Amino acid sequence: MTLTGTTLVIGATGTTGSRTAAQLIAAGRRVRAASRRATPLPDTEPVRFDWYDPDSHGPALAGTDRLYLVPPVGDPDPAAVMLPFLRQARAAGVRRAVLLSSSAIPGGGPAVGEVHQALPGLFAEWAVLRPSWFMQNFTGAHAHADSIREDGVILTAAGRGRVGFVDADDIAAVAVRALTDDRAPNTDLVLTGPRALGHDEIAAVLTDVTGRPVVHRHLTHDAMVERLAEAIPREFALMLAGMDRAIAEGAEDRTTDTVRRLTGRPPSDFRTVAERELSVRKS
Repeated sequence: MTLTGTTLVIGATGTTGSRTAAQLIAAGRRVRAASRRATPLPDTEPVRFDWYDPDSHGPALAGTDRLYLVPPVGDPDPAAVMLPFLRQARAAGVRRAVLLSSSAIPGGGPAVGEVHQALPGLFAEWAVLRPSWFMQNFTGAHAHADSIREDGVILTAAGRGRVGFVDADDIAAVAVRALTDDRAPNTDLVLTGPRALGHDEIAAVLTDVTGRPVVHRHLTHDAMVERLAEAIPREFALMLAGMDRAIAEGAEDRTTDTVRRLTGRPPSDFRTVAERELSVRKS
C-alpha cells in the first residue's frame, strides 16, 4: 500500500527535482512542480516558488500533503528561510517531508544540517536523503562539467581521496519511495553508487567514453577556495573546499546498500551514467 495525494517538488527543474517529479508522474502520482519561473513540466502543475519570497509559499503549498525539499543553492544558512516555510507547511496540512541534504553534512551540522536536525520535530513522517557527490557533476550543469567541456580538466582539492559517487536517477528513485511508501523512513539515508572512485579514475572513464583526454588537476585547499570564491560567496567557498579536504582525508570513501534496499535494484555505476548522458561518444 502507498500514499495517495499531491507532492510539492521544490527545485523541480534541478538535477534531482526534475528526476523526482518525472518518476512520481510515471508512478501515477500528482505533482506540483515548484520553480522560480513556474516552468511547465510534462503532466505536472507548475507553481511559482522562491525561497526568498514568502508570498510564493502559501500558494505553492495549497492542496499538497508531501514535500520534496531542495535547499536554496549557495546559501550558507538555508535554515533561516527553510524552517519558517516548514512550519507553514505543517500548519497547512503537509504530513510528510523528504529533504535533500549531503553525505558530508550530518544532522546538526553546518548549512542544511540544521534543517535535518529540525525535521523530525516538525513532521511525523520524514526522511533526509544524504547522497554522496553526484555523478552528474561531471556530465551536466556543474563547474566540473564546465571545466571538462572547456579545458578537459577536473579541478579539486580532493587529492587521491575516493568518493561513492551516485547517479541522480538513483537519488530520485529513493526519493519517490520515501515520499510514497506507506511507511516513511523516519531516518536519514546515505546514498552512494556501487563503488568509491577517485577523481583520477573519473577522468580516465571520461577519457575512454568520450575519446577526449580528461585529466584531474590537484589543487591545494587554499587555491580551491580562491577559485570557488570567484563565483560564490567566500563563506560557501570555504565550506566546499573543506569538503574536498575531507574527501582527501577519506571521509567519503564508503558505499552503502541504501539504493538497492529501497528500490530493489543496484545503483548505477559511473561508466553507465557517462555513456548514457554524454553526447560525444568515442568513435
